[in-house]
Amino acid sequence: MSDSPTQQLASLGASIWLDDLSKDRLTSGSLAELIARHNVVGVTSNPTIFAGSVAGSDSYAPDIQAMKREGVTAEEAVFRIMISDVQGACDLLRPLYDKTSGVDGRVSLEVSPLLARDTEGSVAQALELWTAVSRENLMIKIPATREGLPAITRVLAEGISVNVTLIFSIERYREVIDAYFAGIELAHKAGHDVSRIHSVASFFVSRVDSAVDATLDALGSPEAKALRSSAAVANARLAYQLFQERHASESVASLLSAGMNAQRPLWASTGVKDPALPPALYVTELAVKQTVNTMPEKTLRAVADFAGPIADRVTGDYAQAAKVMAGLAALGISIDTVTDELERDGVAKFVQSWHELLDTVQSAMDQAE
Repeated sequence: MSDSPTQQLASLGASIWLDDLSKDRLTSGSLAELIARHNVVGVTSNPTIFAGSVAGSDSYAPDIQAMKREGVTAEEAVFRIMISDVQGACDLLRPLYDKTSGVDGRVSLEVSPLLARDTEGSVAQALELWTAVSRENLMIKIPATREGLPAITRVLAEGISVNVTLIFSIERYREVIDAYFAGIELAHKAGHDVSRIHSVASFFVSRVDSAVDATLDALGSPEAKALRSSAAVANARLAYQLFQERHASESVASLLSAGMNAQRPLWASTGVKDPALPPALYVTELAVKQTVNTMPEKTLRAVADFAGPIADRVTGDYAQAAKVMAGLAALGISIDTVTDELERDGVAKFVQSWHELLDTVQSAMDQAE
């Protein structure tokens, strides 16, 4: 494994997290195998993942039957299922959490997507989930909506590690970094050991190409064809440039001296949507230190089979990334408009998955004896 592509990625300073979680992964040893063989050091989850896990497995049936006898609601049952799976993953990853002093060995659990536009509700549920899971290697996932930003600050201020999700634009990412710094400052003032608080900023990748490429294909010009499947990587590379600049600024020197950890960029949505693209594209092209890449297993396997060397493909490419964005603008494509729409669509998709999850559990409870 020492020369494997996943080990090369890890040696570069990029952490591999699995973007999937289910009871079957825990009980079958599948997650443990990926940790042992493919350098997986964390797990992320979301409503879509849990909806697929519950709908695609019979392993939850006994728990659902027991909860029906207790008289719990479908929503209560959903949270119990998620909490149980997350606790199991946290326990499995705890040795990695201890080994890396809390940098990795993390498991993310998201607040209900129904709260994406509700600051107070997001804060309250984040605190409830933190208490219910009762594992210090948990990360609470909060979306980077306008209403989510103050919730991120307030949850961090309580000493809780946060995975900020659904980031698409550079400008929103700038606000996320500000929310992180503000939360750490409040936590420090409240007496928390800020060296124990960690955060990642989940920057969504492949969906940007899906949206932009559709417009480029409609234009059909040589200039448009030349820019196809380049927007997502360029957008992410410029986000990393911002990460470096903001964490090196004098304004946060005092927080760094107090023990603040860097809020690492996390590349999410890294499975390619276009089958014509190399399956490991959004991993190999965004390989760089101080990042996380969370991958579905299919993408992880593609990385494990990658034939070329894995090296930093980010820090030397800022000028080219800016050139891509300028080229899109010259064609009349506003990346801000694209990312605003992607955020709205991302929230809507998670809400839909949440309702599907509730319906699946309710149906199982109705059929349970």
